[in-house]
Amino acid sequence: MIVGIGTDICDLRRMRATFERRGERFAERVLGEHELAVFRARRARAEARGLAYLATRFSAKEAFSKAIGLGMHAPMSWRGCEILNEAGGKPYVRLNGALADWFAARGWRAQVSVSDETEYAVSFVVVETAHEAPR
Repeated sequence: MIVGIGTDICDLRRMRATFERRGERFAERVLGEHELAVFRARRARAEARGLAYLATRFSAKEAFSKAIGLGMHAPMSWRGCEILNEAGGKPYVRLNGALADWFAARGWRAQVSVSDETEYAVSFVVVETAHEAPR
C-alpha cells in the first residue's frame, strides 16, 4: 500500500549559484559520506557532472521528505538520507541513524527515480508498506 508520494524539481542554475557562494561546505551539508565520494569523483572529471549529481540528490531528498510526510524536520535530515546507485545504475534510498530507525519501525520501503537535463533535476519518490497486509 502506498504511504506517500513526493516529487521535487531543482533548477541547476540555482544549485550552481549556491555552490559558488558556499563551496564544498554546501555539498558536505547535503550529501552523506557515500554520496560525497561520488560527488567528488564526478566533479573531478567535469564540474557540470558533479553539480548535476548534487542537484539530483538534493531533489531526491526533498521528494523523500515529502513522501514520508515530515518535510525537513527531525528525524529527517540531509545526511540521514542517501540516494545511492546499484551497480546497474538504479537509484535507491539508504537511510542512516535516527531516520533509519524511524522509517524501519513503520515497516516502509521507498522507491526513487531521478533525472536531470541541462537546467533541471527532477525526482520522484514512492513510499509504501514493505509487506502486504494479510487477506
